[in-house]
Amino acid sequence: MTVIEKRGNQEIMPPPQVPDAWEIGQLDVDVYLRRIDYDGPLIPSMETLYNLHRAHAGHIPFENLDIPLGRGISLALGDLQDKLLRHKRGGYCYEHNLLFAALLENLGFEVHRLVARVQPDKPGPQTHMTLIVSLGDRMWLADVGFGAALLEPIPLKDGVVVHQGAWTNGITRQDNGTWRLRSQGPDGWTDLYAFTREPRHLNDYAVYNHYTSTHPKSPFVGQIVAIRMTPEVRHTLRGREFVTARPDGSMNRRELRDQDLPAILENTFGIHLNPGEVAKLIRDIAPVKGIG
Repeated sequence: MTVIEKRGNQEIMPPPQVPDAWEIGQLDVDVYLRRIDYDGPLIPSMETLYNLHRAHAGHIPFENLDIPLGRGISLALGDLQDKLLRHKRGGYCYEHNLLFAALLENLGFEVHRLVARVQPDKPGPQTHMTLIVSLGDRMWLADVGFGAALLEPIPLKDGVVVHQGAWTNGITRQDNGTWRLRSQGPDGWTDLYAFTREPRHLNDYAVYNHYTSTHPKSPFVGQIVAIRMTPEVRHTLRGREFVTARPDGSMNRRELRDQDLPAILENTFGIHLNPGEVAKLIRDIAPVKGIG
């Protein structure tokens, strides 16, 4: 017999009774909802999925600062919620999407954890975590951990094109079964990443995370990275370069001075660091190198 739980005045389905390999039982759902300022529906539906995705993307920034600060990246769910929810920091793909998957599963959604290759026509490794959410006979690509793209889920359907604010994204499926997430700009379509629907395990992400957080060729090692996406603009900080880009291809670039960094992190990205942390980033900040 299924026992219906109540959260506030809303009834929600409990997560499936399976071994908790992903540690989702450790998640404090109420703390998560407060962090993203969400008080909408919680039943597993398309509306709830869209609303939660938008709320997460709008409140938790993409950033790698614990790597240049020398702390490394823990994927333990308790550590993730302490960092991103209670201490109001951001993270990169594994941190965001492991947390978001845990939230969705706690609310009764069916979630599939996958891996993707960023800039798929280049020979880089598969290191990006993304999610597929199933609702009935339909599936959505949900990804709150790719800082440069999705504000909302996108239907997993060949040829689909969606508008999210002023941005345009799409999905295509290749003959070999690989799916590609694409973004449209003034010069046409750009493939952001490619993935298959092969499920992954927590240990897989431990391997990917080790490479991404330690390998000298990783774009997250040796520089600071922060990204914040809005419906109209995308703000990106890489090293000392701060870029504000728009869907029409226009952008503003400037090189940050040491004294600029704390205000940019706090006011643009919502990341508050103590003076010692800021001083270490300024002291160790490296030249810009491209992501991908």
